[in-house]
Amino acid sequence: MERKKSLVLLLILLHLHVYASHKDDIYKAYINNDMQAWKNTIDKMNLSSGNASKEFLLELVNYEYGYIGWCIGNKKTAEAKEYLRKAENRLDILEKNQYNLSMIEAYKSAFYGFRIGMNKIKAPVLGPKSIESAKLAVRYDPNNFFGFLQMGNIFYYSPVAFGGSKSEAIENFRRAEKLILLQNARIANDWNYLSLLVTLAQAYENTNDYESAKNYYLKILRIEPNFGWVKNKLYPEFLKKTQKN
Repeated sequence: MERKKSLVLLLILLHLHVYASHKDDIYKAYINNDMQAWKNTIDKMNLSSGNASKEFLLELVNYEYGYIGWCIGNKKTAEAKEYLRKAENRLDILEKNQYNLSMIEAYKSAFYGFRIGMNKIKAPVLGPKSIESAKLAVRYDPNNFFGFLQMGNIFYYSPVAFGGSKSEAIENFRRAEKLILLQNARIANDWNYLSLLVTLAQAYENTNDYESAKNYYLKILRIEPNFGWVKNKLYPEFLKKTQKN
């Protein structure tokens, strides 16, 4: 009996170690803008995904979500489609197992948004689906920061004529921030947390609330002084722009 307990404990510790290792690898790739390292991590995880736990699969979807967004932003459409297909297949597996439906709906909302980003013609069909999935995400779990992040993205990127609102977007981003801060164990070395703060900084900057934008840029650099994208590009460009005004 004791041997069985020891084996179970060993397996749990091994799982936690592997999770921490992948999380740290992605975090380092994010702050160093090393997307090849990011890609290598998700490719390595994909090779181990055959009999992986549901937690592992959802973690992999998160890293694929980040990589797909980067691919779309950098006009790597074919690669974005490839990884989006893999991530959507994983979501199907998790949904069939009724695993963390709030997160599944949040990712579905994001992935509909990605497909719109790659082909604007699909917006009339996929836009309502993205909205419905985001609403389901926060309905299933009102404390899911990721669901409110997607609600914010919908308000931010939708045209005003179709319900878009930068102020509503920021309100949802702020709510997402408050919720993620309640998960103290999560925010340490978490790319999602830094990404959310960047989203807020840029949202404030793009709505001419420069004081709030500056506060968020400085907050990011206090949390992670070596975050290259903010340190070397976003914040210097922000200062250059605001010093002209």
